[in-house]
This record gives sequence, structure tokens and C-alpha cells, in this order.
Amino acid sequence: MIECPQCATMNEDDVKNCKGCRVNMYWAFQHFEELAAIREANKIAPCPETPSFLIATSQRIDEGPTVNWLHNTIRKFGFKDAGKKVSTMAE
Repeated sequence: MIECPQCATMNEDDVKNCKGCRVNMYWAFQHFEELAAIREANKIAPCPETPSFLIATSQRIDEGPTVNWLHNTIRKFGFKDAGKKVSTMAE
């Protein structure tokens, strides 16, 4: 089980999107600290409510034709060490 960095929901290790807030788990582990800093600087809630259309769309994608390939890739490489972290914030 892995905890979502955005909403703290516990998810299976191989999920694509968090079951609670639907954030893409790979992206969240790569960029969440950056997003949190932007939200804090702009006085935006740390865990915004996910729009219903995004929840419905991401649930359909979770059940789509590439889901097995994605689950296997996530199991093999995980989230935390997946790729080089790239910051889009100006230094």
C-alpha cells in the first residue's frame, strides 16, 4: 500500500490514480512538493476538491485497455524512484 501525497488516501502499490482525489500518482510523487509550494504561495487549499468530470474520466481510464501494462510497469519501477525529478519552478 502507498499513501497519496495529496490526500493521504492509502492505495494499492500499482494504481495509476489515487482512489481518493484521483491525482496521477506518478506525477504526484515527481512534482507534489512543487505544487504544494505554488498552492501555499497563492493561498490555495492544500487539497482541492476534484471535479466530478475528472473523477469519472479517470475511473474510465483506470479500466481501459492499457491498464495491465501500466500496473506491471508501476510494480516493476514504483513511483518514488521513477525517473529524474524535474522542477518547472524558476530558480
